[in-house]
Amino acid sequence: MTDDDPKIIMSPLSQMFTADGITVSVAIYKLETSEGWSLELVDEGGNSTVWEDVFPIDQAAWDVFTLGVQEVGLARLIQPEDNPSNTVH
Repeated sequence: MTDDDPKIIMSPLSQMFTADGITVSVAIYKLETSEGWSLELVDEGGNSTVWEDVFPIDQAAWDVFTLGVQEVGLARLIQPEDNPSNTVH
């Protein structure tokens, strides 16, 4: 990273999250020069699931994540072999 690279701003909503015996790192972040927040899940094996859409505020990203956990479960959000469309949301 050089001084010219924009800084990454991490949301205070970023955290470790456990459901159904699965733990993921929930990363909600944006570039300091960006308006939209990104949502990324990293499972215990280091596999990453990134939502394609960005969110206007960090709380919106968190809400989409928690709604997804409620509706389909954490395993379905992070395991693309169960649902190929979940590799990138």
